Amino acid sequence: MARIIDIAKHRQEALEAASAVLSEGHPVAIPTETVYGLAADATNATAITRIYETKGRPRFNPLICHMSNLAMAEKYAEFDPVSRALAEAFWPGPLTLVLPLKAESSIHALATAGLDTIGIRVPKGFASELIGLFGKPLAAPSANTSGRISATSAAHVDADLGDKIELILDAGASAVGVESTIVKVDGDELRLLRPGGLPASEIERIAGRRLRRSKKAAAAIEAPGMLASHYAPGANVRLEARSVKQDEALIAFGPADIEGAGGAVTVLNLSPGGNLAEAAANLFDYMKKADASGAATIAFAPIPDEGLGEAINDRLRRAAAPRE
Repeated sequence: MARIIDIAKHRQEALEAASAVLSEGHPVAIPTETVYGLAADATNATAITRIYETKGRPRFNPLICHMSNLAMAEKYAEFDPVSRALAEAFWPGPLTLVLPLKAESSIHALATAGLDTIGIRVPKGFASELIGLFGKPLAAPSANTSGRISATSAAHVDADLGDKIELILDAGASAVGVESTIVKVDGDELRLLRPGGLPASEIERIAGRRLRRSKKAAAAIEAPGMLASHYAPGANVRLEARSVKQDEALIAFGPADIEGAGGAVTVLNLSPGGNLAEAAANLFDYMKKADASGAATIAFAPIPDEGLGEAINDRLRRAAAPRE
């Protein structure tokens, strides 16, 4: 079973223990403001392979590489003016930029799934401090079995991967609760590859241009979170529910009454007051709780498709998609 270290009580011990495990080429579960990540040395083929094996993740699905700051990121990727402006405005924070790899970059091709681009993010707080101490970027997808609900607490990680990894660092619940927003500058276009914890409107404000959204599933995987089926619980998922059946769990949003809620297996409200930031922070935890209720189906009430609601609905559509 994994060792769990409480960062609030043992910060220096957590930094030293994580650095030691990472130096041996093994992954460590680390907290970030978005979700918990399964981190390993992004320059080490063996370490990256262990991420894929631990998660059961397809190797054509690239990994986001986390940096301690913009200066570190500049050593590995080429920044155009728009991407640099976005990095300066939102790093550290829940934004991933897909950028061209520098020719001399030591990021291993396994982390990029062989692409000539790399997804880069600078996380807030402890994760950034750890990367600075380790001295190399960390590839870190979400710390959960591939395709399943992302982890937003150390307890989530332990329940899913605790028998497969050595170390979990505990910083409490993730503040944002959904993964980072992923964007890519493509010529004159700014493309949204994955909605996430940074609202699109904020990105458009700094970039001075609209984000282009794909109207259909991408033929090629350019970034994490683009698989049609993802973030899925064991139960079936039903969206836009305005009523609920007796064998279903209900995840509500806001003060609106849902017909049949009194007979549901369990009822959880992402945000009784209709706050999208609160809903995003609760999303994966409530999905796990509803899944553990034994309900055959989890019914989700409608959620506005604006601001952070765009990221929430993206996760729900992928959770509800047909599974292979």
